[in-house]
Amino acid sequence: MFLITHPVARRVAMATLFATIVSASPFLSVSGDLAQAAAKTKPAPADPVEARIKALHSSLHITAAQETLWNNFAQVMRENAKAMADHRKEAAQSAKSRSAVDELKSYAAVIDAHADEIRKLVPAFQALYDSMSDAQKKTADVVFRSRTSAAEHRHKK
Repeated sequence: MFLITHPVARRVAMATLFATIVSASPFLSVSGDLAQAAAKTKPAPADPVEARIKALHSSLHITAAQETLWNNFAQVMRENAKAMADHRKEAAQSAKSRSAVDELKSYAAVIDAHADEIRKLVPAFQALYDSMSDAQKKTADVVFRSRTSAAEHRHKK
């Protein structure tokens, strides 16, 4: 188990967790309210990113007036997911030949990529969030807070 005790390292770890949650990492499944929302719509696409996007759209009750902002946010999610898939593919190709130092450098590159993705995602989500009704904002707050708490809890075990 890997415990993070330094405050800056904790912040980086939390940013990484948040990025993973938001960018719909294929290692995380859609759960709770999002799974129910996805089940109410058409069957989830094979692509977990599209499933996450669809579930969020439904859960947040995106209106027709918000579609342009939503589409911008969803596109950033797709781009972030593709960038992470590319990182994973590169890492997998060189995994057997990497030294321990190279492994740490690879991990640092992934963390940096997650941070960059969050920086891209925040403005797109902020614009969408600002357009939301109070009820939508409350739902968004609960969805994102519960996903972050669940991920944090998994990593404390």
